[in-house]
Amino acid sequence: MRPPFPLITPRQSFGFGAFVLCAGFTAQVQASGFFEDTTAKIESRTVYFNRDFRDGHTSSDQGASKREESAQGFILNLQSGYTEGTVGFGIDALGMAGFQLDSSPDRSNSGLLPSSGDNPRGSKGQYAKMGLTAKVKVSDTVLKYGALLPDLPLLKYNDGRLLPTMFNGAMLTSKEVKDLTFMAARLDKYTARDSTDSQDIRVHCKNKRYACNVTADHFDMYGFDYKFNDRLTAQYHYAELEDIYRQHFVGLLGNQPLGDGVLKADLRLLKSADSGDAKAGSIDNRALSGMLSYGISGHTFSAGWQRMNGDNSMPYLDGSNPYLVNYVQVNDFAAAQERSWQLRYDYDFKAIGINGLSFLTRYVNGDHIKVPGSDQEGKEWERDSELKYVIQSGTFKDVSLRLRNATYRTNYEKFARDVDETRLIVSYNFSVL
Repeated sequence: MRPPFPLITPRQSFGFGAFVLCAGFTAQVQASGFFEDTTAKIESRTVYFNRDFRDGHTSSDQGASKREESAQGFILNLQSGYTEGTVGFGIDALGMAGFQLDSSPDRSNSGLLPSSGDNPRGSKGQYAKMGLTAKVKVSDTVLKYGALLPDLPLLKYNDGRLLPTMFNGAMLTSKEVKDLTFMAARLDKYTARDSTDSQDIRVHCKNKRYACNVTADHFDMYGFDYKFNDRLTAQYHYAELEDIYRQHFVGLLGNQPLGDGVLKADLRLLKSADSGDAKAGSIDNRALSGMLSYGISGHTFSAGWQRMNGDNSMPYLDGSNPYLVNYVQVNDFAAAQERSWQLRYDYDFKAIGINGLSFLTRYVNGDHIKVPGSDQEGKEWERDSELKYVIQSGTFKDVSLRLRNATYRTNYEKFARDVDETRLIVSYNFSVL
């Protein structure tokens, strides 16, 4: 296959702020630290996706009864070091390309590939996108501007298909105080996982919870993570999507040796309300979720609980994953007034001498859902299984093979559909610098 990277074309400019940073970088580019600490990695990712809707609907409002496609993706992640001196400058780059392996118009729109814009033609045969990031470092504080892949409680980029979602903006991360991490960011654009076009940032409209065309000028967030010791970490984060919603997050992460194993706890509280002009309408949600797990001899047993309080579902950005313990393969269990619980089992076969092989299965059940325009109580459940193997030696060493299967069922078909889903992912990461 011809290398994909010549196909990649920039979709975003640095802007004036990034130009200034680049000017400073150019003045010091001869500094050895910039080159010595530069890394470049490529991930090759082959994905087969099959989502079979089991509700029997094929009408225009529900879409096709099946989505089945396969595609090949490449992700280049280049991160420079910093120039020497009190203020260090650097540049990062993300290059992504996707190629259709199998598709047809009657089973497209899987999220792997962009739509051609003409329904009879289905998905595009190939697409590419690129993001550049300027960065400045002073002591243990780093400022980045450009393409970002945020992995934070109130904004976790989506990487559930062929290529990840990219966000654009500025982000500051500081670790000047021992055991304390501070971050602040302003983002204004995003490029969806199956798109090449930069779009205005917006609220996610899953299952018609919020209008899909409600956009904002920017999304602000800041947060603190404090590590009390090796067993306890506390978090507080705040975010606001201008004139749409604001959100507070408090979290606790803990672990404690217990017998021959380890007990872990993950508690999360999110409070959301409408903001400013409330372009998406009234928003009132309090989401409490928690997970307890106990790991011993390769086995991990987990139990999760999640509850939505208030008149609305929990809002989050389009292109992101909600930070909820019951956000799983198909569903987020975050509908208005929903209560849900989860049972999960993981096993690492390393415990019996099979390195690289792991397995998980989980079941999530939700009820008490407030269904718009109905007195009906919404209910739903999902069952997931995953088998993963990383080849340990030989020609294909470090190649990862992952098989994921999900079954989802609901009784409020107007807003959600029954699903049987299978994903097969083959990936390989290798360094080029």
